[in-house]
Amino acid sequence: MPQLNPTPWFTILLFSWLMFLTVLPPKVMKFNFNNEPTPTSTKKLPTEPWNWPWH
Repeated sequence: MPQLNPTPWFTILLFSWLMFLTVLPPKVMKFNFNNEPTPTSTKKLPTEPWNWPWH
């Protein structure tokens, strides 16, 4: 049964992982988003405690 012979499948597995780990990450990291989110304001809004009657 040829599918039980691990020799060709193991090399295919190794080469595919080598491809995933060396070729694809630089291509993915080069991708730039067109619309970078920019903060509208850095001013923090004042927070006030809630004055609930607890009786």
